[in-house]
Amino acid sequence: MDVRIIYDDLGSIRRLPADFPSQLERLGIRCRVFHRFRPFLTGSFNCRDHRKILIIDGHTAFTGGLNLADEYINLISPYGHWLDSGILLRGEGVWSFTVMFLSMWENLGPGDRDYSLFRPKSALVPTPAAGFVQPFSDEPHDDETVGKTAFLNLISRAERYVYICTPYLIPDNELVTALIAAAKSGVDVRIITPGVPDKWFVHTLTHSYYPELIRAGVRVYEYSPGFIHGKTLVCDDELAICGTINFDYRSFYLQYECGVWMYRTPAIAQMHEDFLRTLERCEEITAAHCDAFPLVKRIMQGLLRIFAPLL
Repeated sequence: MDVRIIYDDLGSIRRLPADFPSQLERLGIRCRVFHRFRPFLTGSFNCRDHRKILIIDGHTAFTGGLNLADEYINLISPYGHWLDSGILLRGEGVWSFTVMFLSMWENLGPGDRDYSLFRPKSALVPTPAAGFVQPFSDEPHDDETVGKTAFLNLISRAERYVYICTPYLIPDNELVTALIAAAKSGVDVRIITPGVPDKWFVHTLTHSYYPELIRAGVRVYEYSPGFIHGKTLVCDDELAICGTINFDYRSFYLQYECGVWMYRTPAIAQMHEDFLRTLERCEEITAAHCDAFPLVKRIMQGLLRIFAPLL
């Protein structure tokens, strides 16, 4: 069985042992490291491999917010209850994720010249399902912000509602403008962010965007039981995105990301229902909450805005 793992050493919260790849190799698992930690700066130091991809025999793939760590399945709870999201694909769409993985594998060392060897052994049987699915990838070196463009496209198309889950809300001016324009045109714009932060400074910066959005009609909620790590957008029961992309500069400009764009698929109704269930465990943040932010916090928010593209 061909088992391969790519992991981002710099992106890991807890440093893995230096011989971790060797440990995996001894178990028969081929491993490559994206950005092994080194005590010096390089031009690509800020670029991370933030993709989460699992591919099985070329016919099944998973992506979403989940990493391989205990908190993601609530075996430990350093930030309260951890809520995440993901999507399962079967069929032709899996090939896009296969190519994403093999391309990164080849970028980190000797690759496989014939990608066709990784197609399913037997012919895929078409599954009768409505709608369309388009997996996509994003990277920091191609001068094309695919993830951000996909988000802007979905928000601008909304006519009735757009519901967003994100662990980090650090939008640039274009996205702030799009969210405000949607809300002011009568679209029901709602955003869920964590109630318990994993990084206090990012949470403080996230709070700095609340007043402008809320006063424009965007409804903002925090997940009271803990940390919400899902990255989803769902719109008008017709469009949705699920993937690895956070609502921040790092995901839009500095990281390798991936996602699945959906149009009129059955999963969209599931995402809508899941969002509404999650709202029941959230606290809505109002203008009064924002007015109660202490002066020291507001000063800190202003300072952190300077470093927003790096957080």
